[in-house]
Amino acid sequence: MEFVNSADFWIGLVKIVWINIILSGDNAVVIALAARSLPPHQQKKAIFWGSGAAVFLRIVLTVVAAKLLELSFLQIVGGCLLLWIGLQLLTDSDDEGEQGKSGGGLMAAVRTILIADLVMSLDNVIAVAAAAHGNMVLLILGLAISIPLVIFGSTLMIKLMERFPIIILLGAGLIGWVGGETIASDAFLRDYALAHPALHYIAAGLGALFVVGLGKFLQARSQRAAVAG
Repeated sequence: MEFVNSADFWIGLVKIVWINIILSGDNAVVIALAARSLPPHQQKKAIFWGSGAAVFLRIVLTVVAAKLLELSFLQIVGGCLLLWIGLQLLTDSDDEGEQGKSGGGLMAAVRTILIADLVMSLDNVIAVAAAAHGNMVLLILGLAISIPLVIFGSTLMIKLMERFPIIILLGAGLIGWVGGETIASDAFLRDYALAHPALHYIAAGLGALFVVGLGKFLQARSQRAAVAG
């Protein structure tokens, strides 16, 4: 444990925590969107277990992320999965009461958090691994410290969503944006993306528009069906 006394260790730890603060904003939004429809006591459980399990996944991913990112079509599949999750989280706001009462509500929220974080963390963990310089103790400690930061951010986002419902729409749009970015970052499209730098932003914008546009359409159709019924 001599490395604990070195300045490099503490500098690396600060770097990892800071990277996680910067990169965990979208994860906090996903956690808040997934947990907001649960009863208050289940919200805390979903945020805690979802955040903790997500950080554990990041530790595992750090070992294999660089190789995974070289696989063609993996990020395309992951990006499409994020688009679907964004749609689900946006349209679920119509039946929050039913979700909160269902027995599978907590587990469904944790599952959604894990799947979304798994996809969104592939790029993020490379930055964390670079800051750790192969020191697994530093890596695990830095990610563990980030758990309360993500939990605090998610709790704050839920409160803001309750007060300003427009944040739900913006959050779903953010997930769509990240989904589009993920698709455009796939190894299969790398050469084309390098030749056409605008692809990154076009795909991200289309992803956000897809989630928000289709989500609002499905919400309106569901509301019309409820009125007609």
